[in-house]
Amino acid sequence: MSNGDTSRFVRLRVDLVMEITDPDLLTGAALDGISDEDHLSDQERSHARQAVQAEPAEAVAHLVDPFDLVNDVPGVELTQASWTSEETEYDPEAEEWDLGDAGDDEELV
Repeated sequence: MSNGDTSRFVRLRVDLVMEITDPDLLTGAALDGISDEDHLSDQERSHARQAVQAEPAEAVAHLVDPFDLVNDVPGVELTQASWTSEETEYDPEAEEWDLGDAGDDEELV
């Protein structure tokens, strides 16, 4: 296909599983980030603080921003993004967690 026949838009899907090794450090970083967010009202800030203190997945959601994934990619502009973070059961040996195309000799970063 020539460039004239292809879409200008690309959907990038990323699925990450993270192990929380230090919940206090994670929560503290999220709380610091919330304190630094000037656009939040006092009510929004209070709600966000309660959420990250109650659930580590909320802390992750406050710290991970998909815009950061593509800010430095030349020739692209992020037009839309959404993300969620949730606690999950993880078994690296289970078939459902097989990444498929990644070969045994490839390192995932």
